[in-house]
Amino acid sequence: MLKKRLFNFAILTTSSLCSNILFAQDVAPADADSTSVEEIIVTAEKRSERLRDVPMSVTAVTGSQLQDQGVTSPADLAKVVPGFTFTESTYGAPVYTLRGIGTYDEAMAISPAVGVYSDQIPLPFARMTEGVSLDLQRVEVLKGPQGTLFGENSTGGAVNYIPNRPTDHFAAGGSVTYGRFDETDAEGYVSGPVIDTVNARLAVRTEQRGDWQYNYADGDTLGQRHFTTGRLLIDFTPSDTLKWSLNLNGWFDKSDVQAMQKVGYAPLSGTVAHPQYPGSPGYPDLQAQLQAFPNAPANDRAAAWDPGEDMRRDDNFYQVGIRGDWQVSDHVTVTSLTGYSHLSVMTPADSDGTTLPDIHDLVFGNVESFTQELRAAGQAGAKDRLKWMIGANYEHDSSDDNQFIGLRGSNSGIGPFRFTGLYNLNQQHVDTEAVFGSIDYTVLDTVTLQGSVRYTNQTRKFFGGLKDDGSGDLAAAFGFLSSALSGSPTVIPPGGFVTLDPTTNKPLTNGLFGNLNQDNVSWKVGPSWKPTDDVLLYLNAAKGYKAGAFGTLPVIRPAQDLPVVQESVLAYEVGFKAAALSHRVELSGAAFHYDYDNKQLLASTFVGAPFGTLPALVNIPRSRIEGAELDATVRPFRNFTLQVGGTYIDSKVLGSYVISSPVGGGAANTIDIGGEAFPATPKWQLDANAEYDHPIGGDWTGFVGAGSTYQSTAQATFGDIPALQLPSYDLLDLRVGANKQNLHVELWGRNITDRYYLIHAFRSTDTITRSTGFPATYGITIRATF
Repeated sequence: MLKKRLFNFAILTTSSLCSNILFAQDVAPADADSTSVEEIIVTAEKRSERLRDVPMSVTAVTGSQLQDQGVTSPADLAKVVPGFTFTESTYGAPVYTLRGIGTYDEAMAISPAVGVYSDQIPLPFARMTEGVSLDLQRVEVLKGPQGTLFGENSTGGAVNYIPNRPTDHFAAGGSVTYGRFDETDAEGYVSGPVIDTVNARLAVRTEQRGDWQYNYADGDTLGQRHFTTGRLLIDFTPSDTLKWSLNLNGWFDKSDVQAMQKVGYAPLSGTVAHPQYPGSPGYPDLQAQLQAFPNAPANDRAAAWDPGEDMRRDDNFYQVGIRGDWQVSDHVTVTSLTGYSHLSVMTPADSDGTTLPDIHDLVFGNVESFTQELRAAGQAGAKDRLKWMIGANYEHDSSDDNQFIGLRGSNSGIGPFRFTGLYNLNQQHVDTEAVFGSIDYTVLDTVTLQGSVRYTNQTRKFFGGLKDDGSGDLAAAFGFLSSALSGSPTVIPPGGFVTLDPTTNKPLTNGLFGNLNQDNVSWKVGPSWKPTDDVLLYLNAAKGYKAGAFGTLPVIRPAQDLPVVQESVLAYEVGFKAAALSHRVELSGAAFHYDYDNKQLLASTFVGAPFGTLPALVNIPRSRIEGAELDATVRPFRNFTLQVGGTYIDSKVLGSYVISSPVGGGAANTIDIGGEAFPATPKWQLDANAEYDHPIGGDWTGFVGAGSTYQSTAQATFGDIPALQLPSYDLLDLRVGANKQNLHVELWGRNITDRYYLIHAFRSTDTITRSTGFPATYGITIRATF
């Protein structure tokens, strides 16, 4: 079925592409400007240039294209960026993956493998990115290791959102949307001069929606959306050579979290005593009820959660960004980028997918980040053959990342002692300093050599541990265990730390402390050749890093909290970009190979009896990724545009690497993941978007458009476990409407076939659960400008 569906999709899109190219060859354009594909100017290399002149794999999408395809958050980028995938952790943290490289973790303060920026100022943590898609000029997605040009190292890539700038004349606009589930969204902006040297732009969007999920066990409903984001941009130009820009942005989210679907039963502890510690059996309180609780139907709206549980977030974020550009001379510019970001989170999660109190979580805390970059860039030589840039970057991150976990699961006790709650505390302070530089030299009129390098040093301090929730139950259980293991009485006070020293088996009464200091040199080098103005061929080799980190899981033994070291990717890429047929056709493609060392993974480690193997961050020594991608935009005549993109990714763990099974079972309860593909990495991703417009009378132009997305089967975790598989899916969006100069009216439908598909699947305490994609939605949007 997968091969048939993939073959049909490929035949459809390839046939459309080929027929349109042939059609374009047969018809000479009357007006080249009206029939050519829109040319996009990007700043992927921190200077303005045509997309087809950038010698790296970049997907650039304009703000209007994002609006047309309903892309309102980074999670939606899979619609327009082949090779990009989105999933969400058990506790609500977004996880972005590019070309198979992403970091899955439950925490809010783990640096992502795919960096996200707002106008080149970093959003250092993925949970900060929810409101970044407001009022955009375009988004640029750079694929492959980044670090020599942007403020943070990342192994997967970088996503740079460029907002619309303030105008030197009055302008205003907005949109209103009404859709299924009582969705009511409103967005607006106003822009213009304040005084002669100051222009400003204010944009705001609010998204409101009713419940979309229903509890198939008791009929309750859930799923409201209450999200508001805003941005104020101020441009101050005191002289022809100096410009300052202020970016104030933020959002707050009081939406319901998504409830899970139970699809299986897998207890963490059985009812048989542990062979090395007879006093520590599993606890069967809820096990019969969990086993009897019905699995969820294959319906994207069906789920289950505890009756009366508060499932609403209380998250907020704000950022202050200041950019200064000083034109020192005709050939030299100095740029300063300063950013301060603050995130506050209070997010619940009921991850067992039942109405039983097996486990519920509350993630709460704050993250602060300060960044400063100073760089100089310029050109030299005849015809500006030499382009150069040098700079330095500093970042300080401070996180207070905590969880309260309430549980009555099969592992919620030690010996005769039971506990129903615990606190997991994690604090990290990170200082990162870097210097970087790049050179582009045009050896011949058609041949350019590029090279860039960055040295990074990072110091990371950690404090945390597992604490009693104040009731004294967890303290009594671990006091009992510590007494038995150490041979002497142990008393842990209510609210005290319970993490046990591996040597003395006594509690670490002051918590855990750790340090991780690492440095690296990332680099990129390669030639590019432009045989004509519309054709570019390039070859790149690059080395990129992602910083090491401490885990943020409940730590029973310090071994669970040993930091993972930095991961690295050595990437080779060969690619092309071309325009043809009077710019009616734009093509780009690339083939790539990545050697991946020390991939960071949320897996497990052995901590000794009586606990055995417990969750922890680990490093997979060696992996590799190979793949290819192709993007095409075709405009055979003025009224019709077709965009097609596809990515093939073959990822693999090299050698042998043993982790605990994600669902338990078996005498050893372990699996060897050697030879397996990466989680959340489908081999095939395809997308297509087409639009046709035609005058319908007066000043009105009618249009009809369609978008399609396909992903092949992938695994949610390592282990090749059927219950944790993410089946292939294809989604279809349609839109129809009319517009004239200042008014746009559109009827739209997304996932119109109501395809049931999965975002993530995981084992949560004693159950196997999954989260679904959004069901079919439809509505009307009206946009106007003034």
